[in-house]
Amino acid sequence: MRTTVLSGARIVDPSRGLDEIGTVVVENGRIAAAGAGALNQGAPEGAAVIDCAGKTVIPGLVDGRVFVGEPGAEHRETLASASLAAAAGGVTSFVMMPDTDPAIDDIALVEFVLRTARDTACVNVRPAAAITKNLDGREMTEFGLLREAGAVAFTDGRHTIASSLVMRRALTYARDFDAVVAHETQDADLCAAGVMNEGLYASWLGLAGIPREAELIPLERDLALARLTGGAYHAAKISTAMSAAAIARAKADGARVTAGVSINHLSLNENDIGEYRTFFRLSPPLRAEDDRAAMVEALNDGTIDIVVSSHDPQDVDTKRLPFADAAAGAIGLETLLAVALRLYHNGDVPLLRLVEVLSTSPARLFGLPGGTLSPGAPADLALVDLDEPWIVSESGLRSRSKNTCFEGARLQGKVLQTMVAGRTVFTA
Repeated sequence: MRTTVLSGARIVDPSRGLDEIGTVVVENGRIAAAGAGALNQGAPEGAAVIDCAGKTVIPGLVDGRVFVGEPGAEHRETLASASLAAAAGGVTSFVMMPDTDPAIDDIALVEFVLRTARDTACVNVRPAAAITKNLDGREMTEFGLLREAGAVAFTDGRHTIASSLVMRRALTYARDFDAVVAHETQDADLCAAGVMNEGLYASWLGLAGIPREAELIPLERDLALARLTGGAYHAAKISTAMSAAAIARAKADGARVTAGVSINHLSLNENDIGEYRTFFRLSPPLRAEDDRAAMVEALNDGTIDIVVSSHDPQDVDTKRLPFADAAAGAIGLETLLAVALRLYHNGDVPLLRLVEVLSTSPARLFGLPGGTLSPGAPADLALVDLDEPWIVSESGLRSRSKNTCFEGARLQGKVLQTMVAGRTVFTA
C-alpha cells in the first residue's frame, strides 16, 4: 500500500489532546506519525503527498447507534448503502443495532452481519446483540457466545425492557463478560399513544404528548441496578435535563454509567415539527428548547459521553402518513458531523470536545480500534473543510431512505475524504 502524507493540516486528536498544524503520515494502513513534527525527516520516497492547508484531519467518527434494514428490510437500508452514507459523513465505524428481521439474538446472525459487512461494506460495521431473544424483554440471549462471536455490546435497540429482574441479570452477565449494556428508556404506559413532547405545543397541534418522566422513570431504575450489580450501563439516548441530572448523580456515586445523545436532540427542538412534519417524528420525541440547551451543557461538562446519529431509515410507506401514524426515526449518518459542527461554529462546544464525543469516546466505550491518530493506530480518518457550506438535498443522500430531519438545511463543514485502514473510501 502506497504511503500517504497529509501535509499542512490542522490535526485534531482528542486521544492526545492535540490541536495543531502538522502532518499525518499513513503507512501500510496505519498511522505512522501525526503532529507538528511528523515530517522532520521529510516525506518518504514515493509517497503520495496531499496539500491539506486550510483543512482539518480528525479521527474517523465512530457512530454508536445505527439501525440497518439488512436482514429483513433491505428496501430501507443495506449494510452496503449504510456504509456508503457513513463514509460520506466521515464515519469509519458504526455499531449496528439488533432490530432486524430476524433480530440479532444468536451467533449465526452476528456472523452473518460480520461476513456481509466484510464483503459489501466500505467501513467497519460492529454488530450489537440483543439482550433478550426476539427483543421481547423476557428471555435473555447467550451473552458469552454472542460476545465471542463478535458482538460489541448488548441492547434491545428501540425496545425498553420492562422487567427489573431481566435488566439486573443482563447487567450482571455483561459485567462478567466485560461488555456494555446499552438501553433506551421509554415507559410504555406513560408513552401510551403519545407522539411528541408533552406540553403547550402538543396541545396546539392536537397531538398526544409524551412526558419527560416517561424517559426518567425507567432510567432511574436502570441506574439503581447499575449501582447494585457493578455492570457497565450505557443510557443510549437521553433527551431531558432531568435525565442528565440523574446520570450525573450516578456517576458521582461511582456507578459504571455512561450516556449518549442523538445529534437531533442537540440541534433541534419540538418547534421544528412545524405543521406535522413527520420526518421530525422521533423517539424519544424532540423536547423543549430548555432540554435541548441542557443536553449541550451536559455534553460540555462530561455528563454525556457520546453523540450518535441514531440513523433509522424509514421509507415513504411509513413516513408519508398523518403525524400520529408515522413511524418514528430519521436517517443521520451523512449529516452527523456537519450538524454537530453547528455547535462548534456558534461557540457552544469546543472542536476538541466535539470530535472526542463523536469519535474517541465511542471507540473507547465499545472497545473498538480507532478514534485516535496515535502512531500505530488504524488509519481511520476524515479530511474535513470546517467552513465549506453545503445544502442537504434528497438527491444527494446515499442512504436508501431519505427521511432526514435536515432536508434543505444549510450546513457548514464538509467531509472531503474518508480513509478506512489507509484506504480511501470516499472523496467529495
